[in-house]
Amino acid sequence: MNILFTSSGRRVSLIKLFKETLMEQFPSGKILTADLKETAPTAFYSDKHFVVPSVVEENYIDEIIKICLEGDIKLVIPLIDTELGIMASNRHRFDNIGVKLLVSSYEVNKIANNKIETYKFFKQNLISSPKVYSEEEIKKGDFTFPLLVKPNNGSASKGVTKINNKEELEFFKDYIPNAIVQEFINGDEYTVDVMVDFNGKVKTIVPRKRIETRAGEVSKGVTNKDFEIINAVENVVNKLPGPVGCITLQCFKEKDGEIKFIEINPRFGGGIPLSINAGANFPLWTIEICQGISFKVMDFSWKENLTMLRFDEEIYTEKIIS
Repeated sequence: MNILFTSSGRRVSLIKLFKETLMEQFPSGKILTADLKETAPTAFYSDKHFVVPSVVEENYIDEIIKICLEGDIKLVIPLIDTELGIMASNRHRFDNIGVKLLVSSYEVNKIANNKIETYKFFKQNLISSPKVYSEEEIKKGDFTFPLLVKPNNGSASKGVTKINNKEELEFFKDYIPNAIVQEFINGDEYTVDVMVDFNGKVKTIVPRKRIETRAGEVSKGVTNKDFEIINAVENVVNKLPGPVGCITLQCFKEKDGEIKFIEINPRFGGGIPLSINAGANFPLWTIEICQGISFKVMDFSWKENLTMLRFDEEIYTEKIIS
């Protein structure tokens, strides 16, 4: 039972947690990683690391297939947004060599990778979400400040800017590439981890309240067994056309209790180690569904109020790196 993580980068905590679980279930199993760089920190924690082309290169999937054959891979888990759609559209190639992809359908990734498409999905399914303003509405001034401007296809909160006045709006909607203008929401922000099998059955839902973020990723967070959020998230996931694996959603809970969704990320989010350490065994469930197991009963036995406080850690090596 060998698992390949692609675009592994700095996701050391996730690799370590999967490795621990894999050793318990399949002592001879290996964790392999692939990344654009040989200096990816995960390279020093996996059993073998591969340097691969950028996900936008034509031969990217060819190289991943080659690694799967060479490493006797049973499961591939992509970790960045830009490769999810590419992987989904090439699922048949992995099926042909007996490798499972922990990737949602192409349709889910199309919805998730474009903020306008995400907003349309929420609106069509009567899911509360911050309003996205059209060019006509912006010209007419049919809005109130503050607003939020962000890239339509951005991730990790890059380019997300709070807008307080007309001058800032005029500048940032042109300065930020492919920008959208969105209603600004006040309230508690949550990242919610969901585990889904290959038949769309949900195993668990773990809301994580964001205490502090850094570079778009949660640096301090706490688990919260809020069943209003859990039920709202289950409704969203059930309406997605083919969710698989870990689905990470972001939402706000306003003071009046209304829950507004802002993002869908169909992959393991950066804060997933908090959910796993709280007892939501995403690595074990991932291995189980890879073996053909389907979820029958939902599990909410994970710990509430477990707090994660992240810090930097270094890797030292005498290996010559170009």
